[in-house]
Amino acid sequence: MDDGRSDADLHVAPLADLPVGGRGFISHVRAGDAVGERLLDLGLVPGTAVAVLRRAPLGDPSVYELRGYQLCLRRSEAERVRVRRVS
Repeated sequence: MDDGRSDADLHVAPLADLPVGGRGFISHVRAGDAVGERLLDLGLVPGTAVAVLRRAPLGDPSVYELRGYQLCLRRSEAERVRVRRVS
């Protein structure tokens, strides 16, 4: 079935959907408002490597590692960031 997505699109997912231990490269950040702009200011820019370190017991928030530091994001914030997964 052809749904119009390329092979590259199949490997792009929200940062919030990466499992603990998962890694990827940021492909896009939905910015357009203050929260999105703040994510960019924090270093979540396309091409940046990111890894999921841990999640809170109830699944939110999560801790990510990027650019040599750790960042804690709520699921709603991490949903704005799209990553290309790597194995």
